[in-house]
Amino acid sequence: MPTLDDILEHIGEFDRFQKQTFFVLCLLSASFTPVYVGVVFFGFIPEHRCFSPGVAELSQRCGWSLEEQLNHTVPQWDGHGGSFDSRCRRYEVDWNTTGISCTDPLGSLVGTGSSVPLAPCRDGWVYNTPGSSLVTEFDLVCEDSWKLDLFQSAVNAGFFMGSMSIGYIADRFGRKFCLLTTILANITCGILLVFVPSYLWIVIIRFLQGLVSKGCWTAGYILVTEVVGPEYRRTVGILYQAAFSVGLLIFDAIAYAVPHWRWLQLTVTLPTCFLLLYYWCLPESPRWLISQGKNDKAMKIVSDMAKKNRKKMPSHFKDIQFEDEECGKQNPSVMDLFRTPQIRKNTLILMYTWFTSSVLYQGLIMHIGMAAENMYLDFLYSALVEFPAAFIIIVSIERVGRRYPWALSNLVAGAACLATALIPEDLHWLKVVASCIGRLGVTMAFEMVCFVNTELYPTYIRNLGVMVCSSLCDIGGVIVPFIVFRLVEIWHDLPLIVFTVLGLIAGALVLLLPETKGRVLPETVEDVENFHRQSAPKAKQIYLHVQGSEAARG
Repeated sequence: MPTLDDILEHIGEFDRFQKQTFFVLCLLSASFTPVYVGVVFFGFIPEHRCFSPGVAELSQRCGWSLEEQLNHTVPQWDGHGGSFDSRCRRYEVDWNTTGISCTDPLGSLVGTGSSVPLAPCRDGWVYNTPGSSLVTEFDLVCEDSWKLDLFQSAVNAGFFMGSMSIGYIADRFGRKFCLLTTILANITCGILLVFVPSYLWIVIIRFLQGLVSKGCWTAGYILVTEVVGPEYRRTVGILYQAAFSVGLLIFDAIAYAVPHWRWLQLTVTLPTCFLLLYYWCLPESPRWLISQGKNDKAMKIVSDMAKKNRKKMPSHFKDIQFEDEECGKQNPSVMDLFRTPQIRKNTLILMYTWFTSSVLYQGLIMHIGMAAENMYLDFLYSALVEFPAAFIIIVSIERVGRRYPWALSNLVAGAACLATALIPEDLHWLKVVASCIGRLGVTMAFEMVCFVNTELYPTYIRNLGVMVCSSLCDIGGVIVPFIVFRLVEIWHDLPLIVFTVLGLIAGALVLLLPETKGRVLPETVEDVENFHRQSAPKAKQIYLHVQGSEAARG
C-alpha cells in the first residue's frame, strides 16, 4: 500500500513546489529574531551616572574636561564608571553653592578629609549613548533594573502560555490557519509597541506578542518539514533555523543603522506585513489533512504539487482513501503525550533538553554581553558562530545519525562553560574562545532538538508535542535573566557552573532516546512505541488505499 512519502518519491520530495514553500517560510523564521533576542537592542544598557544639578555649570566655569568632571563629581569613578556607586549614587552636596574650588570641589564643600555622604539619583541619570532604549526612556537602572528582566521574562512567559494553545490550534484547525492568525496578531502587537507610552503597557503587549509569535514560528517549522520527503526533512529543518541566524545578522545591521528603539521596532515590524501573502502562496499540510480524514483536500494539494514540480501523478495514486477507520479524524490531547511508555519517556527527556538549550543559549549571550565593549560586534560574533553549527549538523547526522551528535553537542557546551569559568581573567582571549565553543555546542543542541522533536511524535499530535515540550524552553527563558544577573553578584562565573551541570545532564539523557535516522515520520502511536524494536524503517499504519482497477497493479 502506498504512503504519502511514496507519492512524494514520484512527484518530487524537494522540487519547485517544496522549494517555494521553504523559501517563503524562511522569511517567517528570520522575522522571529527581533521578538526572541530584541531585548539586546531594545533594552541595551549604556554607561550611566546620576544627574547632579549644577555640575555642568561648575564644569564650564572651571574649564574641566569630561574626565576631570567625572573624577571630581562622580563617586568611585575609576575611569569607566563600572561600580554600583558610580552609576547609582551621587554626592549629597549642592553643586550650585558659590565659591566652590575648582581644584578640590568636595573639600571646599564638606571640608578636607571629611567623608562625603552619598544619596540615590533623585534627578534622573545621564546616559552615554547617541540613541535610546527602554532603559534610557524609562530609567530601568539601579533599583529599577529588574524591570528590564521583567520585559524579557514577559515575552518568554508569553511563549510558554501560547505553546499549548497555539499548538492545539495548529493541530485542530491546520497549520496554515494558525500561521495567518498568529502573523496578524504579531504585526498588531509590534505596531502597538511603537506607540504605547507607559512601561506597564509595553510589558503587557510584549507578553501578548510572545503569546502568538513562537507558536507562529513553530507552526512554520512543522509545515516545512511535512511537505518534503524524508530524505530532505532534516536538511530543511536545519536550514529553516539557519534562516533565524540570517535574521540575527539583518537585525544587527538594522539596529546599528536605527539606534532608537521605537523606530527600530517599527522598522522590523512593517516588513512582516508581507507575510500575510501566505494566504495565497502557502499550502495546507497534506499530512495534517490526511490525519484529519480530509482526503480529498490532501489529494488536491498533492496534485498541485505534482503540477508545480512538472511531474506526472501516477494514475494509481489519483484516488486514495484510508484503509483503517481508526486513522480517521483524531482530536489531539495533552494526555496523549504521556499515555504510552515510549511517548512519555520521549516527552520528559525532550522537555528537559528544551529547557537546557534555552538556558544555555540565552544565558551565554547575556553573560558574554555583560562585559561587551561594542554590542553590535559582539552580537555579530554570536550570530556568525551559528552558521558552522548548521553545517556540522548536516554533515554529521547524515553519517552517524541524530542521537550521538546531539548528545555530544550538549556535552561540549557544558564542558566549554566549565572551561570558561576556570580560565583566569588575564587570559581573556582564551575565555572568549571557550565561550564561542560553548555557544557553538548549544546552538547545535538547540537546532537538533527542534527537528528531532518532530520525528518522535505521530502526525496528529506532532505540532502539539513540539509546542508542549518547547514550553520548557520558555520557562528557561523566564528564569535565565535572574540566574545570570543574580548569581554574578556572588561570583562572576557562577552562572557558567550552573550551565555546565545542565549541559552534561542533557547530554546523558539524549542517549536514552531512539535513533530516528532514515525513518519515515511516524503516523500512529504504534509507530512511536515500536521505534526501539526495529532496525529498519517501519511500514506506515496509515495507508493511502488505492481504488479502482489500478489497485491490482499497485
